[in-house]
Amino acid sequence: MNDQNNKKQQKTGRRPKADPAKIRYTISFNEVEHARFLGLFDQSGMTVKAHFITSCIFGKTIKTVKLDKGTMDFYMRLTSFHSQFRAVGVNYNQIVKLLYTHFSDKKAASLLFKLEKQTIEMVELFKKVVQLTEEFNQKHLKNE
Repeated sequence: MNDQNNKKQQKTGRRPKADPAKIRYTISFNEVEHARFLGLFDQSGMTVKAHFITSCIFGKTIKTVKLDKGTMDFYMRLTSFHSQFRAVGVNYNQIVKLLYTHFSDKKAASLLFKLEKQTIEMVELFKKVVQLTEEFNQKHLKNE
């Protein structure tokens, strides 16, 4: 009898919804309508067609997402460049610490001077990247 009480207390499965959706409707499309529907569904960025249809019927806002492969590629490369630039910054700090711990002050200063020249070149390169990014934003992203 004790086993039966334990089984009744252990509930498994999902909790039932307060207001479950039980009513269904069907719709038929011809080829042209179906292609248009799928195009709108893809633009919405939603993953469930039923949610998309419900949003359309009840006038909820639908986000339209346009993906441009060139823009995505540029963004991915810029992100990669930014992470590499941060890694260089970390390495820079480590090199400066190592210079002063393993070399005399005079030798460390001369090596640091060479590193400083390379840093100035890298800063100029980074300024060009920022300029190109701003141009790209104005030409391709601000128009949408």
